[in-house]
Amino acid sequence: MWTAANRAHYERKGQRYPSDLTDEEWSYAAPLIPPAKRGGRRREVDVREVLNGVMYVLSTGCQWAYVPKDLPPSSTVYHYFSLWTYDGTLERLHHELYVRCREKMGRKASPTACVIDSQSVKGAEKGGPALTRTAMTRAKRSKARNGTFSSTR
Repeated sequence: MWTAANRAHYERKGQRYPSDLTDEEWSYAAPLIPPAKRGGRRREVDVREVLNGVMYVLSTGCQWAYVPKDLPPSSTVYHYFSLWTYDGTLERLHHELYVRCREKMGRKASPTACVIDSQSVKGAEKGGPALTRTAMTRAKRSKARNGTFSSTR
């Protein structure tokens, strides 16, 4: 619940972008980011800035090409996003932060109850996401519209 004391804790005015990680958030995320691979060149990119770029794209929904110029190049941000998605880093990061957030609020790490509304139930009865496939397929053209078609009946 938003209270005056609670609102001050979540204020992000000092950040460059609202999606940038605070020092406290980075202290939780940093240990979960895998180290650079051994051998080859040293990692030259600041991983915190890369994660800020990923968070920017995820929070704004912008295209990768529109990542601001003061963050690492969009190709670098996308490369790390793909790598971290593939190796499970983003999933581990989400799970760890989810568990910490619940524990900080005094709740158990995993929820013991859930709420289902009537719209969710109705969507599940009708097939839900499977129906979107038919809506996205290309419509077949009517043969009657084609002037070269003739029926033999």
